[in-house]
Formats: sequence, structure tokens, C-alpha cells
Amino acid sequence: MMYRLHGALGSPYSMKIRAVLRARRIPHVWVHGGASHGHAVAQVKAPVIPVLEYPDGRFANDSTPLIYDLEARHPDRSIVPPDAGHAFLAHLIEDFADEWLTKAMFGYRWLQPVDQLQMSQWLAFDAFKGGGTARIDQFATAFRDRQVGRMALVGCTAENFPLIEQSTRHVLAALESHLVNEHWLFGSRPSLAEFGLFGQLSQLGVDPTAQVMMRADFPTVYRWLLHVDDASGIEGDWQAADAPLAPVVTTLLAEIGRVYGPFLLANAAALAAGDTMFRMEVDGLPYEQGVFKYQAKCLDDLRARHAALDETARARIDPLLDAAGCLGFLKAP
Repeated sequence: MMYRLHGALGSPYSMKIRAVLRARRIPHVWVHGGASHGHAVAQVKAPVIPVLEYPDGRFANDSTPLIYDLEARHPDRSIVPPDAGHAFLAHLIEDFADEWLTKAMFGYRWLQPVDQLQMSQWLAFDAFKGGGTARIDQFATAFRDRQVGRMALVGCTAENFPLIEQSTRHVLAALESHLVNEHWLFGSRPSLAEFGLFGQLSQLGVDPTAQVMMRADFPTVYRWLLHVDDASGIEGDWQAADAPLAPVVTTLLAEIGRVYGPFLLANAAALAAGDTMFRMEVDGLPYEQGVFKYQAKCLDDLRARHAALDETARARIDPLLDAAGCLGFLKAP
């Protein structure tokens, strides 16, 4: 039974799912390069990579639902903690990485001309694996113009980037302090939280400006990315449900409460009001972007998952969520 993952090295969500498949030892083929994606993306509603081609010939994308579908199909070497409270926290961190940290990836890659030039050339090379300078240059120019043109829509502007960068450095600093002592967040094996973080940080580890920053200021995190990329050799245990959480988890929750909760609430409020843009401010730093229905869906999903927790799990994690500033946005108004 073999899966085929249609993805790209420059796609954080592709790298995330590839790392999940490797860690879970699920047999798969990595189908890399734009020239091979046409058929796959035509089979899914949103034509974006990664696309997972199932052994029965079906196609699906959207990384988080893919992770949970693989969990249902392949119970061995799960990446979801067995404790419901820890599973929710891991999901919350993964969601934060997918929807907020991705802005750092996008901003570092497309805000500065030096990054725009090199990354567009690299992505063109990845897509065609050769094809000649003219073809690479043509694709690179078109793709660069497209991505730069979307910066304001997705919130990756020069005005917004101070908050994005500050938040990213908070995450990296928390991981740097943790990783010198422990390799994973919820025990001695990886959870979906680590794979969500890895997807976005995998790009910071190769893009020109971001790589220099990571190697200089967060060298342990930079090296850790290679470990997460292939964790197929890891054998470990989950943390006990009643054991104290690692400080890195509470620090990440605090960052989620500081920036991601307000971001989700501002987006949802603007959507409900029929606005096309929303604006917020965190610690004096402004942020503005277009409204996204998908991120309103993420908020609804987080609230539903939290509401579905049993009383024992909520009694254990709600004080942590409350102290981190997360409980307010997780409860439906």
C-alpha cells in the first residue's frame, strides 16, 4: 500500500506532511516538481500542494485533515498524544503554526529583493529540475510578481512585519531554550505540534535572510529541523497526563494568546460585519490584512474541539489556557 505525496521543497505544508509520513513509517513516494503536479492538483477542490494520492487512487489536500485521516487509517506510531488535553494543546500549537507562523515564512521570503530574487530562482529550478536559464528566469519572474502582489492580502507587509518577526523570534527563543534539554514537546516522541512548527520553520532554515538569522541566533533550532525532517528512527513515550508540561508549551501558549487569539477574533468580527479588511494592534505594533473565511473556520474548529473535551481534560488544561490568554477566544461568545 503506497501513497504518493505531490509536493515541493519550497512548500511548508509539503515538508510538514512528508515529515509526518516519514516519522510514521507510512510507505510513500515523494513526487516533487511543478511539472508533475498538474494532474494531482486538478483532482482537489483547492488546487494547491501538497496533494496526497491514496493507494486507492483518491486525492486530497489540506495538511491538518490529512494528518487526522492518516491517524484513522494507520494507528501505529501516532503523532496525536493519547491524553485528550495534551492532544488539544498540540492541535492548538499546530494551528498557530499553520495560520500565523506561515506569515513569517511568507514575509522573510518575499519582502526583501535579495530573497525575492534567489527564492524565485530556486523555486523555478525545483519545478523544472533544469530546463534552461530562459525557462527558469521566465517562471521565476512570473511567480515572484504573483507572490509579491499577494503580500498585502495575506498580511505580509513592511508595516505588519515588526509584529510578525517579534512573534517568530519569541517562538524560536522558546524552542532554543527547550531543545538543549529535551527533543520533543509532549514526551520523548514527536506530536503534530512539532510537525506544524517544522513545516514553517523548514523554510526559514533555507531562505537566505531567515537562514542567516536562525543560524546566528537560534542554532539549536536550526539543527533540530533536520531531526524533525526524518524522525522515522525515533522510539519514545508520551508524557503522563498529570505530569507538568514543559515550559516551552506554556510559553508557546502565551504567544498564541498574545497574537493568534486577537488575530482570529479580529478576522471573525470583520467577516461577521461584512468588512473586507481588519486591523489590530498588539503591544503597540499594528497589523492589518484582508479577511479570510478559512481562518474563521479555524476558530470555529478550535472552539468545537475545546468544547468537546471532557470535564477531566478541561479541568487540567483550562487553567493553563486561561493563564496564557487563550481561554477567552476558545469559548464561543
